[in-house]
Amino acid sequence: MKSGILLIVLLAGAVLGSGVGVVYTQHANRQLFIQLQKLQAERDDIEIEWESLQLEQSTLVTDAVVEEMARKRLKMLIPDPGEVLYITPHEHVSR
Repeated sequence: MKSGILLIVLLAGAVLGSGVGVVYTQHANRQLFIQLQKLQAERDDIEIEWESLQLEQSTLVTDAVVEEMARKRLKMLIPDPGEVLYITPHEHVSR
């Protein structure tokens, strides 16, 4: 009789422990899924920002933009043709 009660108590404990394990596993699974969704949303935001930065970079390196920045920020101008001095390479004569 005692062994039957002991067996029932052990089985009830096993069922209870198994139930607690299932609940804990489901909770952990939900927490990880929420974290995964947050990370995916962050990844999507970063990808959008990256594409925007690439587009901005491609527009900033065009000749017209570089020339405009040189004129405005550095106050550079294209010299008059008469002010340009052309230097030609001098051939070296070996002895």
